[in-house]
Amino acid sequence: MAKIRQQKNRLHGDEFFEAADVVRDVVTYAAGTAIFSQGDPAESVMYIRKGTVKLSVVSKTGKEAVVGLLADGDFFGEGCLAGQTLRMATATAMTPAIVVAVQKQEMAARLHDHPTFSDRFLSHMLTRNIRIEEDLIDQLFNSSEKRLARALLLLARYGEQERPQHVMPNLSQELLAEMVGTTRSRVNFFMNKFRKLGFIEYNGELRINTSLLTVVLHE
Repeated sequence: MAKIRQQKNRLHGDEFFEAADVVRDVVTYAAGTAIFSQGDPAESVMYIRKGTVKLSVVSKTGKEAVVGLLADGDFFGEGCLAGQTLRMATATAMTPAIVVAVQKQEMAARLHDHPTFSDRFLSHMLTRNIRIEEDLIDQLFNSSEKRLARALLLLARYGEQERPQHVMPNLSQELLAEMVGTTRSRVNFFMNKFRKLGFIEYNGELRINTSLLTVVLHE
């Protein structure tokens, strides 16, 4: 079973950008706005100062899949540093978002010149890779109920907050179904079950209680 990991070394991007004297642009996006689209030139690395960003891919047959939801402190679009010339996914602001963009050449130069900045960015990338591996294990071996519970805990950044519960915008059940890999009706069933058990509360906004962890840990 995939574990919910605490990220102890989350990047405080603005501080490190300033310390490394990184040239960057700051752009504000309205909810629902595309930051970049699948197939666009991959020319910059993005950092989320504030907001939630959805990453999704579309197959040749037109089927869309959500591959991640990112929030404050997350980088995305870093594939350009490894030679990716085109965006492999579409990034969309799910809420009003403030995004910092650093051109590929600028990011590469600063990573080379500033070891502290480079070390923290590498830590972020390793954590992202661990998360991807855990997501794959979760998808292969866990029930849809456990996958939904884990997705909600990760969205609430379980283990990163001192508060016992976290409030977020009310996500659509269609979006959650795409993330978990199940149907909307199954998500609706489990969300109602979680609410009756006191694991979550939702009325305009979604509140995740840490007691939801019992669903993930239950064999």
